[in-house]
Amino acid sequence: GITGAFQYGLQVSIINSPAEYIQSFIRETWLKRYGSSPSAGMITLMWSFIVSIYSIGGLLGSSSAGYLSVRFGRKKAMLFANIPALLGAALMGLSRLCGSFEMIIAGRLFSGVCGGLALNVHIMYAGECAPRKIRGLIAITASTSIAAGKFVGFALGLREVLGVEALWPILLAANALPALVQLLTLPFFPDSPRYLLIDKKDKEGCI
Repeated sequence: GITGAFQYGLQVSIINSPAEYIQSFIRETWLKRYGSSPSAGMITLMWSFIVSIYSIGGLLGSSSAGYLSVRFGRKKAMLFANIPALLGAALMGLSRLCGSFEMIIAGRLFSGVCGGLALNVHIMYAGECAPRKIRGLIAITASTSIAAGKFVGFALGLREVLGVEALWPILLAANALPALVQLLTLPFFPDSPRYLLIDKKDKEGCI
């Protein structure tokens, strides 16, 4: 769950803390490029786009979850979700260095793809691997992971941690850490028995 639904909860809450700093960054970048300050409406529009494009990425990730989980299996689909997570983290983390608020928009889009894909595949993978007696308990790890992600995002956004002007790019790139954890640990996990039996026709592997 830490590398599945957790990503969704983290990205939903982590964007709230640096709102003021990102809007200032948009204003400064616009002034350097065009020689004039953007209107308040334009800054609001760009900020709204940064926040909302995550949902568009989530829609794309959720839409591809079914195909990827059948074509490559639940485990490989979850590993695949780390690609947009790391790409999004890199774009957002380097946005101020490159002087581009468009990189934040693109990074949020890729993070949304990761969140939508990981959330859906996590529920499938955990439910299909869980023993019957604790299947319900394992299924609710999606909800608890979302809540944990929101809490961690809120905690990281505190001014005593990463919620200061100098560190907001690192805060936005924080989702790279759970993605790296998953890349290092998930390859040692088994494939879903249901995937092996129904999609791969591997009865022996399923057993």
